[in-house]
Amino acid sequence: MFFGSYLSGLIPLAFNLSETKMRYVTVLGAGLLVGTALAVIIPEGVHALYISELETTHDKIQLDNKIIHRHLNQVANENKVDQAKITSNIHQHEVDPLKKSSTDKHSDATHSAIGVTLVLGFVFMLVVDNFSSKLFHNHGSQVIDSSGSVIISKSKATWTATLGLVVHAAADGIALASATSRFNVEFIVFMAIILHKAPAAFGLVSFLISDGVDRKRIRRHLLIFSLAAPLVAIITYVVLKSGSYSIDSTGLAMLFSAGTFLFVATVHVLPEVQSHYDDRQFRAIELLILIIGCCFPIILSMGHKH
Repeated sequence: MFFGSYLSGLIPLAFNLSETKMRYVTVLGAGLLVGTALAVIIPEGVHALYISELETTHDKIQLDNKIIHRHLNQVANENKVDQAKITSNIHQHEVDPLKKSSTDKHSDATHSAIGVTLVLGFVFMLVVDNFSSKLFHNHGSQVIDSSGSVIISKSKATWTATLGLVVHAAADGIALASATSRFNVEFIVFMAIILHKAPAAFGLVSFLISDGVDRKRIRRHLLIFSLAAPLVAIITYVVLKSGSYSIDSTGLAMLFSAGTFLFVATVHVLPEVQSHYDDRQFRAIELLILIIGCCFPIILSMGHKH
């Protein structure tokens, strides 16, 4: 992830890549983000939450049954009751897993957690983007958004632009770390992030070049941006794998990252591509690339079974 972002950012310093080709890469990345969020991350996150709930319920049932067995055995030993009769009583008092599950109220909380976590991820990126945009507008005359696209410019917004993209990259790190327990999912998420971060790194460097920043400082900004996602991914991975780790926390992290993916793709990247045309419509080739990007994660995840 680090090398992919860093090398993508070096392209404007070494080559003059056409705007059309970069737009195609951006559209493909947006399609991958949408497809990955809807077809991979959300289903996996929901699956992880329900698996956690089932394991919790099963463990509780097992514990209850052990307590019942221990209690009735003690009664048998103390009162010299016939062992066959005690065995019959044990079976009568055992907790029925199906009955226990049917009366369990954790499902309501799980349903709520799915929607709330998705919305939190979306709102988080909305707040970050809004805050970054305000900082941009307070610093002069050219600005870059969190998808890496240059919008307006200001001569002293370099660190602000980098900061906004670094915060966004951190969300990508959370997404990757939360998917590490499933190789197929991790690969798809990784591909989506790389194809999304490449235009972002490209856009950041292009913005800094147009702002007159010297090449040494540009490389420094690019290095910070490229390191953000891997570092946050490592930190998130360590937290998830620590003593407080649970399948439940992995599911929540995946759903949160899905919310961030949906925001970036639908609010930033796609509208930005459409804004290049007066009718604000995709051209046929761009629409085809977008559809391919959306379907690619589905194809990759077809062979994945829980």
